[in-house]
Amino acid sequence: MKFVMEKTFEQYEKLFSMEEQKRVDEFRYTMMKPFEKMWSAIHVPLRAKEQNGYDVLMAVKMLGYLDVRDAEAGQKALQILKESCAEETAESALRQCIHFAEREQLRVNADKIKFGLYIADPTKLQLQKGYCGFGGIPGFIHVWMNPDSYNLPRIPSIIAHEFHHNLRFSYVDFHHGSVSVGDYLVIEGLAESFARELFGDEQLGPWVTRFDQEDLRHSIDVINEVLDVKGFSEVSRYMFGDPIAKVQGYEPAGLSAFAGYAVGYHAVQSFMAQHQVTISEATLLDAETILSHCGLFGN
Repeated sequence: MKFVMEKTFEQYEKLFSMEEQKRVDEFRYTMMKPFEKMWSAIHVPLRAKEQNGYDVLMAVKMLGYLDVRDAEAGQKALQILKESCAEETAESALRQCIHFAEREQLRVNADKIKFGLYIADPTKLQLQKGYCGFGGIPGFIHVWMNPDSYNLPRIPSIIAHEFHHNLRFSYVDFHHGSVSVGDYLVIEGLAESFARELFGDEQLGPWVTRFDQEDLRHSIDVINEVLDVKGFSEVSRYMFGDPIAKVQGYEPAGLSAFAGYAVGYHAVQSFMAQHQVTISEATLLDAETILSHCGLFGN
């Protein structure tokens, strides 16, 4: 399995040295162009046909990437990433993921994986502790972060999480319109379980670790009633929780941030433990099998 590490640090250095009005197209056509197929798959053009229309610049802003016009914040973050050897850490993690997958005879349905490490807006990913990723299109992985002492050590686990999405979606189709809460629980639960398998409990993300037993139990009870609910906007209420639902215009469901992620992780972990199933075996199972035999849900 081949992979390509985009030289994003070099690209950022060039971008931040440019005049402000030239940075947008530099980001669009140099930094995002290698991922045009990924963006196209989720209906994001590099440039909108109409002025101020939806395109890759608007999409990354909504996702929490740094505004390329903010050179001061960008250069500060870039320096921290370089001093922390983040590129080397990311490459090593990706190699470990690929080695594990090949050993377990799991495949990514792509000729190669393109990986990019980007800078996040310092204010927009507070619920995620300053880091996030996307691996929903096999062959492409993005991670973006505002580096700090919490998230820098978790670079390997977020890469593993997103790499697993590449794996899962090479075997199981994902459709925004028909995905159910149960489907999405399993997608995220498997991804975080894969990260745990490779890099341990200490690298689990805040979408899992912030929940105490009372909050987790409440989340399980709420989600137990809606496992079959379909449609991305409805599903998002339960996966992402009230703080994000309110921002994105969804009706709150009475859940903490990322409740669905936490419930999904514990469902997968419970299923694997009860039935002595490995993460590699679980990766290939349908969501219904995992949910109906995990022991967390019932009438």
